[in-house]
Amino acid sequence: MAELLGTKAVQGEEPPRILHPRIRGDFSGRLVIELNACYCMKWALPQRCEGPASWPDDDRVDGELKCEKWTRDDGPKTNKSSNIKWLLNNLIGMPEPDKVSVDQAYPFAEGKLFFLTITAGLEGYHVNVDGRHIASFPYCTGYNLEDATGLSLNGDLDIESISAGHLPKSHPSFDPQRYLKMSEQWKAPPLPTEPVELFIGILSAANHFAEWMAVRKSWMIATRKSSNSVAWFFFALVNEELKKEEEFFGDIVLVLFMDSYDLVVLKTIAITEYGVRVVQAKYVM
Repeated sequence: MAELLGTKAVQGEEPPRILHPRIRGDFSGRLVIELNACYCMKWALPQRCEGPASWPDDDRVDGELKCEKWTRDDGPKTNKSSNIKWLLNNLIGMPEPDKVSVDQAYPFAEGKLFFLTITAGLEGYHVNVDGRHIASFPYCTGYNLEDATGLSLNGDLDIESISAGHLPKSHPSFDPQRYLKMSEQWKAPPLPTEPVELFIGILSAANHFAEWMAVRKSWMIATRKSSNSVAWFFFALVNEELKKEEEFFGDIVLVLFMDSYDLVVLKTIAITEYGVRVVQAKYVM
């Protein structure tokens, strides 16, 4: 495996796997190139490339097929004598020699040097082997390239060299939240001065920073761009760090009681009151 890993943001959980390509089969025992992502220890739906190319009508990634047809250029070359042999066999009714099987066309061979390149496009990651495009994997919701802070190589691999560009120039801070959050683009705009159509209150608890960022980087973008909708998080007042989050992002409401699942109904009441009295929304969600 050659994985792009994110920064571990939650104690007791593995770091997110932003790109997880398996390049040597899986539990089925068949040769397969599998691409996936794992967030909060939950896997997405895998993308499996098993030899044939993706259908031409399937969604593409930056114009590239998600799975290319496997071919190999290091097999025996066709020469004049083999062409003559094929022609004679055809004339006397001999069957055509077997074509290269899917396993034989697999782009990796045991004991053979290969060059694996992972590049990032506008819509996803692209995997090339020996200069040939093999697979492309669309970005998962909530992840950007800058979230990848490490490369992990596992399995029966001998590494000759590694070259990386356009990754963070220094190791992220020991405070992963500070490293991930310090971007002005995730800040909420001021509340509209006029009533809005929709107010969305998001129930959450402290120390779920990775989940908050996933929301901010996905569907919450639409509410920040709209003058007719607002989405804010609601937390119980827990600690000073959460207070700093509120001041930085401007999309958090702190309710004045201790955080407990038994008190989630009070958060719900707070959302409805805030949506009606402060935001003056026509609808509250």
